[in-house]
Amino acid sequence: MLRESLEWDWFINLSASDYLFDTMLYDAAFYLGNTRCWFCLSVFLQDLLHVLSNLSRNLNFIEHTRLTGWKIVYLGHFDLPTCCRSSRGKPIAIDPGLYLSKKSDLSLTSQRRSLPTSFKLFTGSAWIMLTRSFLEYCIMGWENFPRTILMYYTNFVSSPEGYFHTVICNTEEFQDTVIGHDLHYIAWDSPPRQHPISLTMKDFDKMVKSNAPFARKFARNDPVLDKIDKEILNRTSRFAPGAWCIGSSDNKSDPCSARGSHSHFRPGPGAERLQELLQSLLSEDFRRKQCS
Repeated sequence: MLRESLEWDWFINLSASDYLFDTMLYDAAFYLGNTRCWFCLSVFLQDLLHVLSNLSRNLNFIEHTRLTGWKIVYLGHFDLPTCCRSSRGKPIAIDPGLYLSKKSDLSLTSQRRSLPTSFKLFTGSAWIMLTRSFLEYCIMGWENFPRTILMYYTNFVSSPEGYFHTVICNTEEFQDTVIGHDLHYIAWDSPPRQHPISLTMKDFDKMVKSNAPFARKFARNDPVLDKIDKEILNRTSRFAPGAWCIGSSDNKSDPCSARGSHSHFRPGPGAERLQELLQSLLSEDFRRKQCS
């Protein structure tokens, strides 16, 4: 992505099989056809782009917590083997999927490694929104720190839940850019298991009130998806309409069959909800707690 285009500001990672991109409307447009696990919840695309267009381009959204003291012992997935969750930074995991043609479970060595002393370990959500400048640093870091952390996490259980978190919170240049939120509504068991709870009708109000632009995960064809389509996104089996959709809606026609300017935004209620969330995340009290 860094090599192919200069015209993007943030990278948002999404499940490739569950939340699809489509370039028919716009390079940044989200196609919301397959909604098994991912869904653009409280904002239309135009709402999301409108809010982000007024946001500082140096902010990194990454929910995180430091692995220290009791957290090293107890933070982890309860669905993983006891050896993996009892001391998350010490097990040495080997993924045979890196060199075998068929997938298989992780292999765990009998040896344990010491916890690092030259940097602090952080963990958090695997779902992130990171800036171009930070990702450039992760790839081309001049002092080789990102590569050092990458090598450390090569043998780490669930490295997507720790690599970026550890790099950004140990790099002085980027520490002040961190916003500790993943922009998702996610419901977990108590204690949390490896995967979140599948959202249903009973979660609808909580999803909307969270003001988060994304939610996960959903069971395939769950009725709550139709409710979101109808009441939030104002769409049925098509793109959520934006200001660039200038076609007729007569006889249930798709207004997005005719396109206007890609840069024309007409923010709706979703933009207000997202703006409210960002205002709380950008408060001085909230930001003071980041990477601590």
